[in-house]
Amino acid sequence: MCIFCKIASGQISAELLYESPTVVAFNDLEPQAPTHVLIIPKAHYENAAEAASADSTTFAELFTVAKKIAAERGLDGYRMTFNTGASAGQSVFHAHLHLLGGRAFAWPPG
Repeated sequence: MCIFCKIASGQISAELLYESPTVVAFNDLEPQAPTHVLIIPKAHYENAAEAASADSTTFAELFTVAKKIAAERGLDGYRMTFNTGASAGQSVFHAHLHLLGGRAFAWPPG
């Protein structure tokens, strides 16, 4: 079982910012911006492409939760991103949406 599955199931304690039957959100332990929240499906999908193909309702909820948290934090702009695959920087192979905000971002991102 991966670390995000353990957080989603409550086996590892985390301060949840949001929880529904299918999605949880929590602060990233290594934030890259003043706001850096991870929003994950409770079900295990290796990456965003797999999650989107398997469960479009839960996948859409990730974006709804990001919008809600951004509004609660008063973010006037924010970035949402998925890293899919090791070469794109994915280090935990459980689909997760990064919500980043609270500072200016450059383009292109990397």
